[in-house]
Amino acid sequence: MKVRIPQSGGPANMAGMLKQAQKMQEDMAAKQAELEAATYEVSAGGGMVTVRINGKKEILAMDVKPDIVDPDDIETMTDIIVAAVNEAVRKVEDTANEEMAKITGQMNIPGMPGMF
Repeated sequence: MKVRIPQSGGPANMAGMLKQAQKMQEDMAAKQAELEAATYEVSAGGGMVTVRINGKKEILAMDVKPDIVDPDDIETMTDIIVAAVNEAVRKVEDTANEEMAKITGQMNIPGMPGMF
C-alpha cells in the first residue's frame, strides 16, 4: 500500500512563507522599538512609592512619599522600594511578551521569552 503525502505548494509556497517570516520579523522589530520607547508607572505600598520605567527597563524616576520615611524602620521602606521596582520590571516584560505574542500568533519561537 502506497501512502500519498499531499504537496504543500512547492517553491511558490516556500516563497510565501519566507515573505511572511520577513514581514513578521519587521513587525517585531518595529514593536520592539515602540515598546522600548514606552514609559510605565507602577506604585507599591499603597501608593507610597511610585516608579517610572521605560521599555529598556531603565528607572526614569521614583517618588517616595515622606510618610514612608521612618529612620527607625528603614527595612520597610527598602522592601517597598524593591517591590515597586520589581513590579515595574515585570510590567515591562509582561507587556513586551503580550505584544510580541500578538505578532507571532502564539508561535513557539526559540529564544523569544528570554528576549525581554
